[in-house]
Amino acid sequence: MKNQNFIQAIKFTLFSLSAGAIQLGVNAIMYEVLHIDYWVSYLTALILSVLWNFTFNRKFTFKSASNVPFAMFLVACFYGVFTPASTWWGHEMERVGVPGLVVTVFSMLVNFVTEFFYQKYLVFRDSLKELSEDEKSFKTIMKVLTEKF
Repeated sequence: MKNQNFIQAIKFTLFSLSAGAIQLGVNAIMYEVLHIDYWVSYLTALILSVLWNFTFNRKFTFKSASNVPFAMFLVACFYGVFTPASTWWGHEMERVGVPGLVVTVFSMLVNFVTEFFYQKYLVFRDSLKELSEDEKSFKTIMKVLTEKF
């Protein structure tokens, strides 16, 4: 199990780096080159990077073929909290003089760490080999909920 966790962490890191490159690249092109409003550029870049990251981590990192629409719903819930929070703390950090690139990198690091645990233990939990009794109970509850959707 330890080896599997390490391999998952490495794969998640590599896919997250590629998603980060997509986010930075799309945001830079839209904002700096095409002069589209920042929030539109940021949101578009974030959505594209999330879709990329979700797709590759589902298929290759966690090897989950579970209910994809429900898994995407859970990821959307994560970003329903993360996006306003990161926008708020980013604004506050920039207000006190932290450079925008530092704010973006900080937010991406927070996103990377929190999303790994969220995806591993909630979204793609079906791919875990050994489950405790509490996890089995939670899995049963989630199965009942997913069957309703």
